[in-house]
Amino acid sequence: MNFFKQWGQFMMFGAKAMAIWEINNAYTILRDRKRLFILGLLLVPIFIGGIAFAEHLAEPIGKILPDVLGGHKAYSPAFYNTGIFIVSILIGLGAGLITGCIGAGGGFIIAPALMSAGVKGILAVGTDLFHIFAKAIMGSVIHRKLGNVSVPLAGVFLIGAILGATGGGIINRVLYEINPVLSDAFITTIYAVMLGFLGIYAMIDFLKARKTSGSAGAHGGGDAHGGKEEGAEMGNFPQKIQSVKIPPMVKFDHDFTPGGRSISWVFLVLSGALVGLAAGIMGVGGGFLTFPIFVYTLGVSSMTTVGTDIFQIIFTAGYAAISQYAIYGFIFYTLAMGMLLGSLIGIQVGAMVTKVVPGITIRGFYAMAVLSGFVNRAFALPAKLGDMDIIPISKGLGSILDTIGVWAFFIVIGGFSVWVFSTFFSNIKVLKGEEARS
Repeated sequence: MNFFKQWGQFMMFGAKAMAIWEINNAYTILRDRKRLFILGLLLVPIFIGGIAFAEHLAEPIGKILPDVLGGHKAYSPAFYNTGIFIVSILIGLGAGLITGCIGAGGGFIIAPALMSAGVKGILAVGTDLFHIFAKAIMGSVIHRKLGNVSVPLAGVFLIGAILGATGGGIINRVLYEINPVLSDAFITTIYAVMLGFLGIYAMIDFLKARKTSGSAGAHGGGDAHGGKEEGAEMGNFPQKIQSVKIPPMVKFDHDFTPGGRSISWVFLVLSGALVGLAAGIMGVGGGFLTFPIFVYTLGVSSMTTVGTDIFQIIFTAGYAAISQYAIYGFIFYTLAMGMLLGSLIGIQVGAMVTKVVPGITIRGFYAMAVLSGFVNRAFALPAKLGDMDIIPISKGLGSILDTIGVWAFFIVIGGFSVWVFSTFFSNIKVLKGEEARS
């Protein structure tokens, strides 16, 4: 039980850190005219494509495209139509609302949502990575954090991250070549386990918070943006890690600790490999693991971790997206741009709603959202295992379970989105007044 609690705290801490990164990127993009112009240019081909390639023309044109460009022989859906673009915006919108409103990473729902919408798992992972990379490049705030980046720390960490991302990409591609259903089942299982742990912990945390909702710490919307969890005091485990002297030693935190701290390159490479592996397999950029690993395991100060985390996401996501997925045809550009557009809107609306909604309510919605993702992937798994003759289950029952998971997921996420927008519009005068005062 203690392990479960610690692992849940570990993942929640990472989800909040990832949300802070996403929110900073969204604000940077939306408050800069040049970046908005670049985003507009990226979307132009999509709109032109919608006009020039109506659905009755897309079929013959798609057939002559090589697979690596996303022709019909590639990984469905792999050709443009307006419906796919709208769905991608809605998925990005839902993820953005969770990130902005709850202050914990909404990116966890993107791959399950894409897979529920009919996108094969490997394409969902590659597209999500490219979406993260595009957001990182467009909204990078690393210039504000450069003073907190330890270049030696980041460099050695990235060696492991690149190795891990390569391994993750190879695993997904090999499984897909063996059997596309096996690939989907593998990605589905990883997400089910992760979302199950995180969702159960979030629900337990919410139920405990309800009992003490009258206390000062009951507001859950603000602790994602700071708080005691980001403290830099080093525990016993990080001290043991740093006491291992396997040269060369990498020094860091000179600005926060007299004489700085040092750690063996071995632990940095291993940590980077784990983060890269998660990014390569799940398509989440790895940022949700970097922060808790650095702070809780390696004993790096939270200030240095923030800068290094931003630094590694750009390179890890970019490397994995391009070298492991893009060149093999596992990225759907239209989906990625739609998700980016939707998430930018969602984060803005969600962040404003936190000003007029009790934090305890937000915690409850987050727990439900993550658990709905867990149910979605868990209920999709039996049909996939049945297709591979691993478990005895009829196609009819497998299809029913899959349908239940899809409906449960989209009802919860859709209901949450409707609630956020209705809260936003019903309190728009209040929100305008707060903006005027600020």
